[in-house]
Amino acid sequence: MSDDLIKVTYRLETSGDIAALAAKIASDQSTGTFTDLPGETAAVQARCAARVLSITALPDSATPSFPTEGGPFHRADVVIGYPLEAVGTDIAALMTISVGGVYAVRGLSGVRVMDFDLPAAFAHHPGPQFGIGGSRALTNVYNRPLIGSIIKPALGLTPAETALMVQELCEAGVDFIKDDEKLMSPGYSPLAARIAAVMPVIDAHQQRTGKRVMYAWGISSADPDIMMQNHDLVVQAGGNAAVININSIGYGGMSFLRKRSALCLHAHRNGWDILTRHPGLGMEFAAYGKIWRLLGVDQFQINGIAAKYWEPDESFVRSFHSCRTPIFSPSDRPLPVVGSGQWGGQAVETYARTGQTTDLMYLGGGGIHGHPGGAASGVAAIRQAWEAAVQGVSLGDYAKDHKELSQALQKFGSK
Repeated sequence: MSDDLIKVTYRLETSGDIAALAAKIASDQSTGTFTDLPGETAAVQARCAARVLSITALPDSATPSFPTEGGPFHRADVVIGYPLEAVGTDIAALMTISVGGVYAVRGLSGVRVMDFDLPAAFAHHPGPQFGIGGSRALTNVYNRPLIGSIIKPALGLTPAETALMVQELCEAGVDFIKDDEKLMSPGYSPLAARIAAVMPVIDAHQQRTGKRVMYAWGISSADPDIMMQNHDLVVQAGGNAAVININSIGYGGMSFLRKRSALCLHAHRNGWDILTRHPGLGMEFAAYGKIWRLLGVDQFQINGIAAKYWEPDESFVRSFHSCRTPIFSPSDRPLPVVGSGQWGGQAVETYARTGQTTDLMYLGGGGIHGHPGGAASGVAAIRQAWEAAVQGVSLGDYAKDHKELSQALQKFGSK
């Protein structure tokens, strides 16, 4: 039955026979090996063998995705079904069986894991504790994007210097501030000292204005016990969020943290580019993100339009829509975090290409700190850009009577 199958979509490329190669993958990644086995009976195969469910041909390529001889190179999207009984719902088992060995198969000139279609049994994983609704409730921001910023420079500021920047950002009107992903607990700014310096600023701003700015602290560690100690420091000080370097702590670390966490978990995916940057090799975000969402990510950084990094706009858009698509229920959707070189100029295109939604966080580092009028003007410019996007007004027209946006357009460009 389809409810008992884990369906994995692979994009395969080979100079040989796609169907034969797909069948080999299904065999090698389940009950088979390079030769017939006396123990691989019909009963064993019926219970545990993977099988090819569909093959959708794609245009051939004259050149391979990675160096190999031969050609032309045939490409197809292949769906292979793995029996739930053979894999179970453990993430390590899923990744070992359906992903880990596939990249080593002979005869492939390209292989990319495109998506997982998981049976309902995987719904036992906790998923987001806060997600979109919880992020809005914690910040009391509705009907517009959350506006966030990052401590910059990423490394080098003392706790006292960080506190001064946090005060500036709070007064500028941000909804969210985060440690840069590179900032965890270095010698010049231990996490405990940074919390002691910054939390009084957050508390004082709330007492003065009624607004509690969400601050996400860098608590990641390869040692789960240390990570939980860091988590507890934040909770004891009244904090409500943490930055998690998900690839660095791994699936086990994320599972360990989520089961015990009282914080909104803001995922930074640094290292994901290793998996996806080559278009003919690796993994699509639809597959990658689904696993971390099941494990409990509440907010997911996914770059943005005209990002400062390599990622094409089309890849960002796919990532955004993936975050917005439920796996099992609407509650398992994390808040998409749009970042990387964002300053407001990308707001109109972001709004149009993501389905005209404001259920997102718009994260500005240099776009806020680097505004010629200062951080407050940087935040104002981003808000004005989003107002223009929602109202269907061009940024140039909206900037005519919005000084901060006009200054941003002059400095950062006219996109």
